[in-house]
Amino acid sequence: MSLNTKLRALATCTLALAACASAGAGEVIAHPSVMLSAEEVKDVYFGDKQLLGNIKLVPLDNAAQQAEFLAKVLLTDSTKYAARWTKKAFREGLTAPLVRGSDAEAMAFVRATPGAVAYVAGPSSNVKVLYRY
Repeated sequence: MSLNTKLRALATCTLALAACASAGAGEVIAHPSVMLSAEEVKDVYFGDKQLLGNIKLVPLDNAAQQAEFLAKVLLTDSTKYAARWTKKAFREGLTAPLVRGSDAEAMAFVRATPGAVAYVAGPSSNVKVLYRY
């Protein structure tokens, strides 16, 4: 096998791996009225940030992507996340984020709801992508 053939094969493998990695990337999406940093997104999902100026933030959990989002973005698991929201409900009267079952449902909710923030497997359409994880 020539050097050129080996280099082409290596380049093809590298591109394939990059495509696979980006295809599996999740996205944090928001209504066009919302602009948040990664740290602010964490605060929204932990119930520590409810407003952006005069806009009420509306976090939405996506059941299809929740485990990955919790692990990669919030650095927690579903048991700890649920416990945190139970405490927030009793101590501060806050309500845990609504839940939708799929990326399509999450995107539809975000498009229709001012202040909405959600996460999807990606790629998303007709919504603002805050960042990819």
